Amino acid sequence: MWWGLLCALGAACAYGVASVMQAVAARAADNGEDGDGVDPRLLVRVLGQWRFVVGVGLDVLGFVAQIAALHVLPLFVVQAALAASLAVTAVAARVLGIRLGVREWTAVGLVCAGLALLGTSAESEGSDPVGLGFRFGLVGAVVVLGIGGFAAGKAGRRVRTPALGLVAGLCFGVVAIAGRVIPSLAPLDLLTDPATYTVVVAGPMAMLFYATALQRGSVTTSTAMMVLGETVFPSLVGIFALGDRTRPGFAVVAVAGFVLAVAAALALARFGEPAPAGSEADTPAHTPS
Repeated sequence: MWWGLLCALGAACAYGVASVMQAVAARAADNGEDGDGVDPRLLVRVLGQWRFVVGVGLDVLGFVAQIAALHVLPLFVVQAALAASLAVTAVAARVLGIRLGVREWTAVGLVCAGLALLGTSAESEGSDPVGLGFRFGLVGAVVVLGIGGFAAGKAGRRVRTPALGLVAGLCFGVVAIAGRVIPSLAPLDLLTDPATYTVVVAGPMAMLFYATALQRGSVTTSTAMMVLGETVFPSLVGIFALGDRTRPGFAVVAVAGFVLAVAAALALARFGEPAPAGSEADTPAHTPS
């Protein structure tokens, strides 16, 4: 079980460092336009930046580690650990000259404490079997989220950013659920399992919607909603549909650890896309984003 937690933390580290590199690439690829809607060409522009490509490579490594963790640990543990990637991003952002205040360092410590509680309370994953109906349900969820994401891109400014962040988080959550139900990584199993195609479609959709939210609105709002979507939704699915459970008598510890880790990650939401030194993100910790 503990090696699964190490895989989850490794995935968080990979995702956190990737976020910093992709943030730098996204700024370099910004063409100065502020149009409405979700523009798939945004992904094409950022893929022309080598830092973004390296970040995607780290994302792939992180995803492999995430899949390994999902086959050992409950979803609520793995997804809370992935939310801790914001703590990694916050620390890595020092490379860009961004200061961390007392609040940020405290949040990083609380994320670690929450994950320690989750690791103590988790029982090795014993997934309930799911059939084709559940897998095709995930495909349907991707279709609904795709429609919702493009509709959110056309919404007013007050609704657009949180809605896109939430849809992106839900897409990441669907990726985690699909990765959990994939029985093996054998090529034939992957090619014949609808969950594989769910991952292939939902992953890029999540990246597109999240990048659009960051480009068009508040980093803090976008990232906070994304974290909520990618942690709460799959955790509930894991508990009610996939048989996730805690060690006997440790349910309260698990809830406390999950809430602590996610709440502390939300406090670090402004590091979802670090800004250069001297910009708004470089303000003291007590200044609202």
